Formats: sequence, C-alpha cells, structure tokens
Amino acid sequence: MTTNERICVGAFAGSFGVAGEVRLKSFCADPPAIAEYGPLYTEDGSRSFSITLTRPVAGGLGARVQGVQTKEQAEALQGVSLFVDRSRLPTLPDDEYYHSDLIGLEVRDTGGAVLGQVTAVHNHGAGDLLEVGGPGRKVVLLPFTMAVVPTVDLAAGRVVVDMPEGLE
Repeated sequence: MTTNERICVGAFAGSFGVAGEVRLKSFCADPPAIAEYGPLYTEDGSRSFSITLTRPVAGGLGARVQGVQTKEQAEALQGVSLFVDRSRLPTLPDDEYYHSDLIGLEVRDTGGAVLGQVTAVHNHGAGDLLEVGGPGRKVVLLPFTMAVVPTVDLAAGRVVVDMPEGLE
C-alpha cells in the first residue's frame, strides 16, 4: 500500500433544499468525521471538494460544497464518490480494519483450504458482511464477526473463516 492510496469515505447523494446544499452519505464510523479529513477527491483525484456540514438530514448529512451555489449544481454531484488520502485517516486499533484493507485478501477455511478471496465488504445496517468469491465458486456473504472470521492477517494477505453450516 502506498501512502497516497485513496479510501472512499462517502458520496454525494443528491441535493438538499434550493440553495445549493447537498445530501452527503458518510461511510465513516462517526459520520460527521468526514468533514475533518480536509479536501475530498474523486477516485482519480481530478476534482476536489471542500465541504462544511450544515445539519443531519434524512439519509445522511446536509453539507455545503465550496463553489456550489444552486440546486442544479448540487444535483449534478449526485453519485460522485468521495475519497481521502489514507494518510489523513486515523490509525485503527488492532481489531479494526478499513474495508479497502480486506478487499483482495485470500480466504481460507480453518483447515487451510482456499475458499476464494474477499471481493467486497457490505454493510446494510446490521454489521459488515464479507463477499467471498473466486473462479468457479459461488459468491458467499459472511458476517464479519469473530465467530465466523477468527483470523485477519493483513501481513500474510489472508483471512481464516469458520464457515457456517450450509454455506460450504
């Protein structure tokens, strides 16, 4: 990993009101923390955005974006994902991980057999799910809990899973 690696921390989810405010979806554990990381960028770094949070709104946070003054300008940002340089994010405790650290890790069962790799991490409100897939294998969603994923070894590039019955 390079120090300039960008991590997705949120996305513009549409406009809010008529004066150029945006609805911002934060992917941060503490949603308002998204405003503390300095300018946010598109994935390729071609555009940057300075934001100021205004208030909580349905489905996210209300925010002002420097240079955005109309509802139409705010609407044009809908769907743009927001990234920050990894170096701007806090260091995590040993038992916490950024989703980008998990994607691509090899997945093995407790007996050492390769099951595939982590292809995505999802959270639909009840906790993180690891999407595990690989060539010739069906995609499986596994709860990212200590019971199901007892070992995460970033240095070795793998996770060990205790596959729940019925998912083998």
